[in-house]
Parts: sequence; structure tokens; C-alpha cells
Amino acid sequence: MLYPSIDKLMNVIDSKYSLVTIAAKRARQLQEDNNPQLDKYRSHKFVGKSLEEIYNGVLTMKESADDESEDEIKGEPTS
Repeated sequence: MLYPSIDKLMNVIDSKYSLVTIAAKRARQLQEDNNPQLDKYRSHKFVGKSLEEIYNGVLTMKESADDESEDEIKGEPTS
């Protein structure tokens, strides 16, 4: 069904909410900027590509020091 599987992704980022948030932000960036981080993707869709980047360690979660924790994508190129 999905590569990588949710079980494998949960080993990288332990919160489903954070995983979805990071994947959605990165998918929007891929759609707008077309700046791939991997040489080859198995998925053709932006969300699948972002999940592959998370699984391969290209993207990680950075927690803010504020009281309200906000998920940020760490590892994406700056524009």
C-alpha cells in the first residue's frame, strides 16, 4: 500500500500528528518549488515523496522551545 509503511515512519517520528504535519508542509514545498532531496523516489505523488524523505532521514522534526510546541521541518533547502 504505502512506502514506507506507517510502522517504519513511526520509528523515525513517534507522533502521528507530527508526521502528518511535517509531511504535508514538505509536500506543499515540493509542489511549489520542485526541489527534490532524494535522487530517486518510489512515489509519484508529493505526499509520498515527503514521507520517503522523512524515512530516509533527509527531514527531521525540530521542536521549538516555546510553551506551544510547533513542528518545523529541518533539512529542507532554503529559498
